[in-house]
Amino acid sequence: MRTYMRTMRKNIVYIIVSCLGLAIFLSLSGHAAAALGGAVDTVEGDQNALSAHRRIITSYAGYTVQEISSDSVSVREYVSPSGVVFGIAWDGLIHPDLTKLLGNYAGEYENARKLMRRVYGQKRLMVKTDQVVVEKWGHMRNLHGRAYAPSLLPPGVNVNDIK
Repeated sequence: MRTYMRTMRKNIVYIIVSCLGLAIFLSLSGHAAAALGGAVDTVEGDQNALSAHRRIITSYAGYTVQEISSDSVSVREYVSPSGVVFGIAWDGLIHPDLTKLLGNYAGEYENARKLMRRVYGQKRLMVKTDQVVVEKWGHMRNLHGRAYAPSLLPPGVNVNDIK
């Protein structure tokens, strides 16, 4: 029994130290992308992270869309008039690395996704939390998705505009 308790204490200490290390790492690492909820002036980081070669900026009533494309994926970042990224959508051969694109929302998304029950054969995934909504769909070599923070949507912008 004592051996078991010592092992449990070691495991708890290991978990605490790991969590603290991760928290310190995340707080010290800068964002290399215009992540969801981040400022628009860092979109170039996304272009470099995706090895993208094209950048298109389109203005709409109430928001701007900045599109960056690589050989495998096209990512559109929806920016409010205040310069904050409130939504992201993508199409391509692969899903982009969402940890970079979701920024501070990535941890919440991953935790919610892990708690979801997997439904085999389902081609659509929707993860919805209080802070972020992430949807993925499609099939091999034709994948799509979008992510948005409902609290960041500018007035007059509909969720269906993020596509």
